Amino acid sequence: MNHIIATVTAIESMEELTIVTFEAEGQTMRMMGLGLTLPIVVGSPVTLAAKASNIALAKELKGMLSTSNQLDSLIESVKMGKMLCSVKVRFGEALLESITTRASALRMDLKVGDVVTTLIKASELSIVKVNA
Repeated sequence: MNHIIATVTAIESMEELTIVTFEAEGQTMRMMGLGLTLPIVVGSPVTLAAKASNIALAKELKGMLSTSNQLDSLIESVKMGKMLCSVKVRFGEALLESITTRASALRMDLKVGDVVTTLIKASELSIVKVNA
């Protein structure tokens, strides 16, 4: 599981839907949740999480996407398997892992030192801890 330290900057709720906005490493992130019951308020420090299989990478991204979380990152390692590839990227203090197919990694020519955009849908992000 990938972890990112962030601070809550806004909370919007309507019925069971809550959209929480965060600041992490100088970038804005958003999470969408149903029935959020955590004791958070604006200013709360939190730890966010996302599965490696829910993190996509983009190289030379241009245009607009509906994905809320588009994080500027640097590739630190690329481990090719027979079918899958593990790519570790640095986003500020956080080291995140993305699992993609080998074919996608080869097509994108992913290499250590490449600057990429790490993509995490708001619905794939969760709060795992409210930090003291």
